Amino acid sequence: MVALRSLLGPLWICIAVNPIGAQPSPEPGHSIGTISTRGKLIVMELDRDVLGHANLFNLDHRTLRFTPEGGGYRISNLPLKWDSEFGPELKGNEVILHNFVFPFSGKQWRSFSAVETGAVIFGSIPQAPPRAATGFTIARFDQLANAATAIVNTVPGIAVFLKPRLSGSRYEKELSDRVVITWDLTEPWGGIQDFTWKPTVNRFQLMLAKDGSIEMSYNGVAARDAIVGLYPTREKGTEMPLTNLRAQSSSPEAPYLDLTSIKISIVDAMFLKVTFETHGPVLPEGDPELPGLIYRVYFERQSGASDRGCRSGASCVTWTIRGVGGRRGSRYVSFGRGLTGKVTVSGNSLSVQGILPAEFINARRILVAADVASAQGAVVAKVQPQTVSLSGLLSPEVHLASLTPHDGPFSIVFEAFHYLALPNPRDLSCTVIQALGDKFDFLAYYSDFRIDNQEAGTPSNGPMGGHVTGIGQTEKDVSAYCSAGRFQWGFIQPVYVGANQMQEFPPPGVRTNNPRDIDFYEHQLEERSPGQKITPYDLAMSQIGHEMGHRWSAFVSAKINGEVVPLGPTHWARGLQAPAAFPYQRPVEASAMGGGVWQDNFDGTFTQLDDDYYVPATGYSYLDLYLMGLIAPTEVPDFFLLRNLTPVGHDANGHPIFRADRVKVTINDVISVEGPRLPDVYHSQRKFNTGIVVMVEHGNRPSPELLERANGIANAWIDYWGTVTNHRASMTVNPLGDF
Repeated sequence: MVALRSLLGPLWICIAVNPIGAQPSPEPGHSIGTISTRGKLIVMELDRDVLGHANLFNLDHRTLRFTPEGGGYRISNLPLKWDSEFGPELKGNEVILHNFVFPFSGKQWRSFSAVETGAVIFGSIPQAPPRAATGFTIARFDQLANAATAIVNTVPGIAVFLKPRLSGSRYEKELSDRVVITWDLTEPWGGIQDFTWKPTVNRFQLMLAKDGSIEMSYNGVAARDAIVGLYPTREKGTEMPLTNLRAQSSSPEAPYLDLTSIKISIVDAMFLKVTFETHGPVLPEGDPELPGLIYRVYFERQSGASDRGCRSGASCVTWTIRGVGGRRGSRYVSFGRGLTGKVTVSGNSLSVQGILPAEFINARRILVAADVASAQGAVVAKVQPQTVSLSGLLSPEVHLASLTPHDGPFSIVFEAFHYLALPNPRDLSCTVIQALGDKFDFLAYYSDFRIDNQEAGTPSNGPMGGHVTGIGQTEKDVSAYCSAGRFQWGFIQPVYVGANQMQEFPPPGVRTNNPRDIDFYEHQLEERSPGQKITPYDLAMSQIGHEMGHRWSAFVSAKINGEVVPLGPTHWARGLQAPAAFPYQRPVEASAMGGGVWQDNFDGTFTQLDDDYYVPATGYSYLDLYLMGLIAPTEVPDFFLLRNLTPVGHDANGHPIFRADRVKVTINDVISVEGPRLPDVYHSQRKFNTGIVVMVEHGNRPSPELLERANGIANAWIDYWGTVTNHRASMTVNPLGDF
């Protein structure tokens, strides 16, 4: 699955869906823990080490010194060396050296960029998202454990404390023989996707010396996750063949699936290259038969890999090449921990390369297996698990605190500090459903532990069970989620108990001056009704109401004047008139799924009375409720879509005003594209049950705080659902089922 980035702004939650085009059935989930119940709550105790191990930052009040030697660096871990004279504050990213040039990545540099997210980049910074912020490719939902290897050989740079979403000040002081860059940053705070209500302190320095030596110093760092290391780029180097594993194939009629072998080699003593060799030419990108094809290789540190390969976890890594389709045409994509670069297509072969985790390389001998699956999901070729020696392969991933100058030298060296790995959402649903039965329409997860995600919230996905058509999406393979057809949608990862959105109310006195944060929510509520306060667990309702709403919204298009116009995708377009039919807490609310409440000023301008952001928690639009099966088509008023939005000012209450082109839309315009919603309003589901799941690590029990907040969210969810559907549907949170 891939996460689709929202078109509505960086703070929207994204929904995880399958790429467009024919897709194989997803690999079935399996149980990863034990289940018990506690009142309204489901308690999931994870199996031991199923999400790997956290590796939290341990270099505070220390200095790392990197001394050049033979094209690499020796590393010393020293007591803190801190220059308290920071010099002037940087007004942009660029630092220009006047007194010397700095040698790095085989070149001499007169300038570099010191970016706000804790890194130095040499050369030009790519300006296409998501690279624009850091110079390194770290996308919104990337795990740092994976990103640390994925950024190898992208741009030459130094990760001093590379962590997306940091903000604050940077300072520069240049002397005759060195330059010192100091960062004074905070983690994001005050918002629904944040872990703190107030700014945090993160101070660190980088010293670059004329002789090429480097020092990184940390003097008060609140954050516990980041990437630290040196990332010079390297030209394509020597390739050393390692082994050739023969395959067993059952698909001679499809030469591009008829796997003959996988070849494994070592590149530059650091990268492991895997090449899939087939009997005939592999399909080129652009071929319409490409979407859905899968080529996988499995690496396992322990014995016991099955014929179908091993499962993801601390002891197993899977690298996948998949064919996908979409507006850009069919192409190959690759994903898996440590993969770098793109898929190389050549004749009868597909190849990828990456960096295995250090614990795999240190094991020296691992099990390797592989398989190939057709677009229908059937495995048609296999490489049975075989032992492979990794002799000659070195890891750039280290534990910096334990290194001595006797280690190395390292040409590229880094450490990823991170929380536990993200779970597989199919494994989460299977853990619950296999234990308690197929009794849940929705599943929401909350935990005592943090996972390797820079945001406190979660995307969502699911098989879209319930047999609904006419909503722009169709039911996927429900059996992969261990459901017989009932389970529909859920969080894909747990929300941490310490996150802002799991707290009943924000603490008093929070002031961010950010129109997306809590003090502005209070202003909005006061504007509508003096003295009104935010509802209990309001941010949690924003999250769960929005994510579960994705089960039906916002995927539809409309035929307008003969043109098929998407009304989303994923979230309603900003210019869509989408007022909440039954508001949750304010007289005027836009849909939780996007769009806005627009006032036509009848002079070519429109005032935005409520925006397309989903906090404070809001209700659903008439279009949402139709797609949910709760109102008839005749109950959906005509609405409109504003195109070519151009800001022109604000009204007396501070509401933005835009000039735009208004296009009328009716529900029949939607039905003409998607077909009627089935089951219709007279036969649709009206009773829903959500499993509220609290997750703990192996051997732990849920904390009183987690239980209290999860119960509060459960109660608020029942009230929210009844309010925003005008009680046309009911919600239970019963571990034993509702009917």
